[in-house]
Amino acid sequence: MAVVAERAFTSRSTLQKVEAGNTNVSIGIYAGVLQALGLLEGLRQIADIGNDSIGQALASAGLPKHVHLRRPTRSSRDG
Repeated sequence: MAVVAERAFTSRSTLQKVEAGNTNVSIGIYAGVLQALGLLEGLRQIADIGNDSIGQALASAGLPKHVHLRRPTRSSRDG
């Protein structure tokens, strides 16, 4: 535990909070621990929107169903 904490540039008590899933620990600390364990690639996969079907569905649900384009107004010189 001391070696991982040292490699992650954090304290053992913070590492214990990470292990417990404490939400008060910053994402930077989690990234440091993942780096120390050789698992940082997993964080990139989690953050990839292509892997988040629920997030994509929620974002799509917020989009308008129909889009109405405005026609350009004709000026008096156009006739």
